[in-house]
Amino acid sequence: MPSRNAKALPALASVVLLALLAIEVSGQPPAESYTPPLTAWGHPNLQGVWNNNTNVPLERPDEFRDRETLTDEEVAARRRNLIEAVWGTSERRVDVGGTGFYDHLWNEYGIDGNTASLIIEPADGRLPALTPEGEHDRATGAPPVQRAPASLGDLTVYERCITRGLPGAMLPGFYNHNYHIVQTPEYVAIAVEMIHDVRIIPLDGRPHLPPEIRQWLGDSRGRWEGDTLVVETTHFPDWVSQRGLVRPHDFHLQGADLRLVERFTRLNEDTIDYRVTVEDPRTYTDSWTAAIPLNRFGGTLFEYACHEGNYALPNMLAGARAREAAGVQ
Repeated sequence: MPSRNAKALPALASVVLLALLAIEVSGQPPAESYTPPLTAWGHPNLQGVWNNNTNVPLERPDEFRDRETLTDEEVAARRRNLIEAVWGTSERRVDVGGTGFYDHLWNEYGIDGNTASLIIEPADGRLPALTPEGEHDRATGAPPVQRAPASLGDLTVYERCITRGLPGAMLPGFYNHNYHIVQTPEYVAIAVEMIHDVRIIPLDGRPHLPPEIRQWLGDSRGRWEGDTLVVETTHFPDWVSQRGLVRPHDFHLQGADLRLVERFTRLNEDTIDYRVTVEDPRTYTDSWTAAIPLNRFGGTLFEYACHEGNYALPNMLAGARAREAAGVQ
């Protein structure tokens, strides 16, 4: 998949014209007395470009099973171990010549926190137990980019550059996880750089779509609870399963009964506290909640030209046809 290129993302220009620009970064730490800036129409101002990359794993590792936070030394060791696990060395380098996966310079290692896991509920920091259906889905599925496809049906919608789905699109990965938030009195829009999804979230209290209408990113409705933007999303497609990887753990979701509740709260000039609660009764025996800081990013979003750069897909399928022609399984 491609990284950022030189074409600026124009999709939200008309919305931005209506939005109040976010105020300048002050670098102040969170404080209990912090009052978020307001838009011209009085809503808390979440606008700007934000990044959620982090080395905090989705689930709490076994060695920290009874701990919610780590020491600074343990956080530094986690970072080194993560880089070495992927590259065999903690030194950033450029690998040139030949083909293969991305080198060090493609990866973002994020802003580390002292938390032991992104999951804060259940209290043990682990995903809930799978249901029997969830066990079956997990056993019959396959994580992205780990096998040679014979047809498009063997590829996930992520690999096909359609979408990362939700909550995947709002969870950290290894690069380009930037988000441009703009607001009007009636809407909040979130442009997701990875796979160039754009979420349009109405705030006017309208009901959800009829149940027969399903969308790749579901049907979102937002409301303000004090200084917190609360977004409820349902109506995910029931014909697509979603498997997401948040290093080094993965989760599996089935969309028909999936319900998400997201909360965006401005903590200071540089940070939004983002939390997502996932309810998927088909897959998990209970709900789970992850807390992921959104950190202000000083740049802008660029077009993530996934389809245009996805040369691997036709090449892999051509290889499958060649294997068939040669009688190779």
